[in-house]
Amino acid sequence: MFKGFRSVFAAVSWAALREIKRSNCHFNDNMAGHVSLFLVGDVMLARGIDMIQKYSCDPILYEGNNLCAHDYVLLAEGQNGKLPKKELRGVDYVWGDTIRILQEKSPDVRIINLETSVTTSDTPWPHKGIHYRMHPKNVDVIASAKIDCCILANNHTADWGFSGLKETLTALRGQGIAYAGAGFNSEEAEAPAIFDLGEKGRVLVFAGGHQSSGVPTGWRARDDKEGVNIIEIQNTPKALEDLKAQVIKYRREGDIIVLSIHWGGNWGFDLEPFMQKFAHAAIKEAGFDVIHGHSSHHVRGLEVYQGKLIIYGCGDFLNDYEGIGGHERFRGDLALMYFVDVDPKSGSLVGVTMVPTETKQLRVNLACERDLEWMQETMSRECKKLGCDTRLCGRELHLVF
Repeated sequence: MFKGFRSVFAAVSWAALREIKRSNCHFNDNMAGHVSLFLVGDVMLARGIDMIQKYSCDPILYEGNNLCAHDYVLLAEGQNGKLPKKELRGVDYVWGDTIRILQEKSPDVRIINLETSVTTSDTPWPHKGIHYRMHPKNVDVIASAKIDCCILANNHTADWGFSGLKETLTALRGQGIAYAGAGFNSEEAEAPAIFDLGEKGRVLVFAGGHQSSGVPTGWRARDDKEGVNIIEIQNTPKALEDLKAQVIKYRREGDIIVLSIHWGGNWGFDLEPFMQKFAHAAIKEAGFDVIHGHSSHHVRGLEVYQGKLIIYGCGDFLNDYEGIGGHERFRGDLALMYFVDVDPKSGSLVGVTMVPTETKQLRVNLACERDLEWMQETMSRECKKLGCDTRLCGRELHLVF
């Protein structure tokens, strides 16, 4: 009897202790005077997600598996149940709980990696296995979350050729949404998206893609040709020299400088050897304050180097992968909303708040209790490898550095 009583007492005590630890947190929600950035990884609004919108592209795919885009909706419903009726799905349906969290946090700049070409082009890039596109009339889906900046330096921006890329650029411009990492020529592709925050100063967002993430070299922007800004990380000194020149060209005193980079493989927690070396050099030598890394389909660890934040892999934030299966141990269905507070005077990190989410029924949902615990354990383990840690605070993770 005593042994059973002790077990119950221990269980209650540990549960209570966990809640005490959660409540004993210091929040950094858009601290006065600090600049708050909202960052997430890949946002894929194509294929199945495109099919459930008001307008849709031709559902034909070129993936070699005899599936059409409608099939990905059926796979998602087979996994997690029928979607709400069309009349109940507003333009912001796929963002789900994201909208409320963004309203509560009120970040100064909202940045996503748009892993989708915005086009009706029917000419897929040759010898490429996957081609993502969303209908240009659905660009208001992006606007519904008040996204400020779409990163286009990734391996799907020109899936439907350069005509599709030009249509993507035009569609985003038409909605007043800034972009970085691609352009009508190399000068535009290399240039930052610039956000003037008044007394808080400015945020400059540079973006580039690396071949390790599958960006075709043929997509490189030229002086007189549209394309993507490709960073030759393997030639680190030259890449840093070019990036530093761009920073010097645009930077003013008090600016916060962000480098958003699409790099590395899709699966695995271990960092590719070049990543940390390049990220450190980009901060130390080229003057970047935040490294926003993406491409991995799941979250990776964070590092704070010389007071500056490095996110090595944000993970997929939104896609239509439900029901596909494979790599379950990495929990690619889970993601994080990163809210990054930066001191505008020094560019140094003040704090990071992360909100765990889950993609379910083709929308973003707050993660359940069990998944919160998984995310905390995983991020704590991976961050410790890089010299910091995370703490579970209510339904959020806070970076400890």
